[in-house]
Amino acid sequence: MVAKYIMQEVKDLNNEGDTLLYPRMVIRDSCGTDELAEYISAHTSFSPAEVKGVIELLGHGMARTMAQGRSVRIDGVGLFTPSLAIKEGKEREEPDGSGTKRNAASIRVGDVRFRADRQLVRETDLACNLERESGGKSALCRSRYTPQERLALAKRYLEEHPVLTVGTYASLTGLSRTTAGKELRRWYETEGSGIGISGMGTHRVYVLG
Repeated sequence: MVAKYIMQEVKDLNNEGDTLLYPRMVIRDSCGTDELAEYISAHTSFSPAEVKGVIELLGHGMARTMAQGRSVRIDGVGLFTPSLAIKEGKEREEPDGSGTKRNAASIRVGDVRFRADRQLVRETDLACNLERESGGKSALCRSRYTPQERLALAKRYLEEHPVLTVGTYASLTGLSRTTAGKELRRWYETEGSGIGISGMGTHRVYVLG
């Protein structure tokens, strides 16, 4: 089956007023557990029900493992890593030690981050047959917030969560993921913005600075 793509316009943050074009796949729907189980069953000796049972157990097993403070690596799929967040209604602990200190009862697992295995990316690329969507150009992703309002959104989010990812910032602001990543880097590089950085490469996240 052919996958469609469009060329997405995004702002060039290095040249104000300019836009750049990036290819973006058109995601038409999602494949559920039942459909995936049918595919695996057709290529193995296991029934769809058996495959579905294994997939469900895999999820439970991953959850129990990550609950022990461990990441889960599935060869050919990727690395799953839990991240923590402050429970709703609880204030953040101050870096200087002032204020209320957070204990385990105030903290929860807020998300699970996924980093794809290079093999999964390569196999997806090899199997992908791309075709441009008719009229395949998308309008510029415009945010309804000003840059300073977006900065305020980021800092407000970080007052309640330990880290901010590019994907989360894109969802908060309405920017494309590419533009969101560039803008976060610009905030980090701007003295006094209040945005810091933690980690490197694909594990890079943003924190209160």
